Amino acid sequence: MDTEARLRINENGRVVIPAPFRKALGLNPGDEVILRLEDDELRITTMKRRIERAQRHARQYVKPGVSLVDELIAERREAAKRE
Repeated sequence: MDTEARLRINENGRVVIPAPFRKALGLNPGDEVILRLEDDELRITTMKRRIERAQRHARQYVKPGVSLVDELIAERREAAKRE
């Protein structure tokens, strides 16, 4: 798939995202997208993709085999005991 496409904006300010791009992002009719201006560029993503990116970044700081959920539950139980 090409990673770039040249499009025209219609009179209503709309652009059509080409099918290969929609497929690559997993976009379907009716899906919600998030637009962001970054360095004079328009970026399009989805909340699912943002969450996946955040999880990848967080994994850099978590040791393999460690469950943050289990650690949080254990901390909450300890806090509850002290109350």
